[in-house]
Amino acid sequence: MDIIFLGGLEIQTIIGIYDWERETKQTIILDIEMAFDIKKAAETDDIQYTLDYKTVSKRIISFVENSQFYLVEKLISEIANIIRNEFDVTWVKITLNKKGAIRGASDVGIMIERGEKNS
Repeated sequence: MDIIFLGGLEIQTIIGIYDWERETKQTIILDIEMAFDIKKAAETDDIQYTLDYKTVSKRIISFVENSQFYLVEKLISEIANIIRNEFDVTWVKITLNKKGAIRGASDVGIMIERGEKNS
């Protein structure tokens, strides 16, 4: 199985349950791993046969920047749905880091996996 990944994707968004979080954009950081068969792309050297990570990142950035969820659980689930449904990805693993959410912790967030890794 082949993995295409995006690491350290920083995006500003409204996220959180507190009043100040509903008014001030915060930075979330995404690490995304996506299962995708790259054999044909490797054979042909043609981008049409691979998962274009620039297109994926632009879609996710646009979605997250324009979203206003209360919970990171909802946001990360929606990101996974977009990747799986719009980009024909059978398995995705996403880590969402909401740095600074807890005093004294450098990192805090959530990690999910969706789909079948060996499909």
